[in-house]
Amino acid sequence: MKNLCKFVFVPIIVLTLFTGCNNSGTSKSEKLTTEAPAKAYTIEEFMTTTSIGGSDFSPDNSKILYTSNQSGIYNAFEVPVTGGEPKQLTRSTTNSVFTISYFPDDERILYSSDKGGNEISHLIVQNLDGTTKDLTPGDKAKSAFFTWAHDRKSFFFISNKRDNRYFDLYEMDVKSLTPKLILENTKGLDATTISRDKRYIGLVKSITTNNTDIYLYDVTTKQLKHLSPHQGDISYSPVTFTPDSKQLYFLTDENSEFKYVKSYDIASGKTAEVEKADWDIMYTYFSYDGKHRITGINNDARTQIKIYETASNKLLELPDMPAGNINDINFSEDGKLMAFYVNSSKAPNNLYVYNLSTKEIKALTNSMNKAINPDDLVAGKVIRYKSFDGLEIPSLLYTPKGTKAGDKLPALLWIHGGPGGQTTLGYDPLLQFVVNHGYTVLAVNNRGSSGYGKTFFAADDQKHGDVDLKDCVASKKFLAQTGYVDQNKIGILGGSYGGYMTLAALTFTPDEFAVGVDIFGVANWLRTLNNIPPYWESFREALYKELGNPKTDSAALYNKSPLFFANKIKKPLIVLQGANDPRVLKVESDEIVAAVKKNKVPVEYIVFPDEGHGFVKKENEIKGYSAILKFLDTYLKNGTAKTKEVAVAD
Repeated sequence: MKNLCKFVFVPIIVLTLFTGCNNSGTSKSEKLTTEAPAKAYTIEEFMTTTSIGGSDFSPDNSKILYTSNQSGIYNAFEVPVTGGEPKQLTRSTTNSVFTISYFPDDERILYSSDKGGNEISHLIVQNLDGTTKDLTPGDKAKSAFFTWAHDRKSFFFISNKRDNRYFDLYEMDVKSLTPKLILENTKGLDATTISRDKRYIGLVKSITTNNTDIYLYDVTTKQLKHLSPHQGDISYSPVTFTPDSKQLYFLTDENSEFKYVKSYDIASGKTAEVEKADWDIMYTYFSYDGKHRITGINNDARTQIKIYETASNKLLELPDMPAGNINDINFSEDGKLMAFYVNSSKAPNNLYVYNLSTKEIKALTNSMNKAINPDDLVAGKVIRYKSFDGLEIPSLLYTPKGTKAGDKLPALLWIHGGPGGQTTLGYDPLLQFVVNHGYTVLAVNNRGSSGYGKTFFAADDQKHGDVDLKDCVASKKFLAQTGYVDQNKIGILGGSYGGYMTLAALTFTPDEFAVGVDIFGVANWLRTLNNIPPYWESFREALYKELGNPKTDSAALYNKSPLFFANKIKKPLIVLQGANDPRVLKVESDEIVAAVKKNKVPVEYIVFPDEGHGFVKKENEIKGYSAILKFLDTYLKNGTAKTKEVAVAD
């Protein structure tokens, strides 16, 4: 939850199966293999690669519904499970369409869409004749799909139409398409799961970003029960009910550095450990027929997938799977077919289907642009190095093909969103684009990042723009030690919280980085925290406790806001912003750009009038990413800006 990116759409949800070795290590000089330089590709070629995600089987299991930006904007597509040409089902040219599912007994489709990235999402049904109906109308009401009822006679969704601060839970009857209020949320809780008999709802209460509680609501008796009374910072979060609706499975880090799965027996109130790992377990869920349980583990920037046979709790035996990371597993209702995606840091998602009876695996899509040779792209490498205080920082290193010892390459620190996000080994077209054009990229999972235990996660609380920035400065030392990076040509790039880190770096350490790339980053914490969307009310206090309360911590927030110290910025900056962004308002970028201009420092500014907190239209991505590369080539690769030299030990 510790994330300014809460509720943001991620087109491809990377739930990867850990395959291959963990190339972790710290060294003064990274070992280089003898490789030929890669062919350089244009941003248009990179963006011809298709971004896809999600899967739902048609009622007769003959097709799979998914989301794709093949048309230049996200739309709904379907593809036969036997293979063949995908068929486009929606034809939006303005607002992205994110598929949810087919209807249970016919091929109507349910999808979500907002207006220009404003995040006021609605649930829409497209009928068989192509006509559509908004099931959750209202200019200010945000609605989101929750889950289908197990009997498939209805589905559940959340909406803040009653009170824009909180999300109530509704049930929508399939035949009448009429909603019914199931749970009026007046206590700032967030529903996370509902039992198959529709009697029980699991909810989470955010106290801080490291401290949460579980509540169980009985729809029949209307009683709300607190299941996790405790002292200290412990995370509890309900994730699923067992198929018989008798037990609630939840995640917790009680007496542990990492989250694991426990069960709560509704009748007796007893809890028991279900599954534990050496890393955070992120989720666990059951297939529709209840015969399989799927668990995802955050294993060092990869997601390790485990599939259990529910009855025996034994791992499902699978045939040799396609090379890469397995993600987004979805079983058909009869349990005979399994849809999944395969990707890697150098290959985008592709959709596959596995027949459990015949053991046949079929590739259904080919997302990579055929003009791009995958061998020209670069696989990320997990590395570690020590920060200013000895804390080990896990990061991902991307080195251009053909790099030789003694080269003096320009480099970028790549800072994730959040705070509390994590950069993982998934495909990113912008990252591959800049690496393909000769830039070393170090994706830094600075302290405060998720995935490395609760102590690491909490290590930046109330210290943003300080210890996390020092981690980034320490990252320069690692890059200098590679033996092929020019320490005078190291820039910093990030979006959202990562954009804030870019601005903080140029402001509070003005000699460290040669350039900055700010993608909708926070410039003024006082304004941002005073203007968070109303539907963030359930975790407003948790956010304040981590970042600071604008009413009581105004001095501290002022001092960590780059806008008020922008006169110190002396290195070139480029800023990208969506005009409809409800999280980091456009005025944040307007003002930082104006402030930097007063310094007579090169600054470029690109605003997309039809985007929000994240860019989803290909034409905008092409414009923005090409501008970033041109900026980097001008001021970093070919520029003469000097940065503070790094002392490198022998």
